[in-house]
Amino acid sequence: MPAGDWVLLSYRLPREPSTPRIALWRRLRQLGAAQLLDGLVALPADSRTREQLEWLADEVVEAGGEASVWLARPGSAAQERALATRMRDAVTVEYQAVVNDDLAVLALLCALGLLASFYLMTHFPLSVEDAAFLTSWV
Repeated sequence: MPAGDWVLLSYRLPREPSTPRIALWRRLRQLGAAQLLDGLVALPADSRTREQLEWLADEVVEAGGEASVWLARPGSAAQERALATRMRDAVTVEYQAVVNDDLAVLALLCALGLLASFYLMTHFPLSVEDAAFLTSWV
């Protein structure tokens, strides 16, 4: 596929049951698809992304919806940059959420480590060297 091409998935799903809508939404997020409009997403075109969106289109139809896959090229370099920026921003938000979760876990582990060090130092007689060794691990 030529550079600059994008593969688009146009879809419409019934509101009920909600399970297919949620599954589609999760899968599109995993792929990093850019949401252009309600029911229209885009990915840079290659054989893998095209196949992924074709599979999703089949799943939408099986769930009672409508879907089609399109190949497109933005009308200008500025439009392509805007689309790439939208994708990057969406991934950045996801990444930041993961980082924030990891920082919260790290803070909890540090707090637990300090608590464990305090417990050890108050309940077991330690030499200054032993205490320094234990606290160096926290």
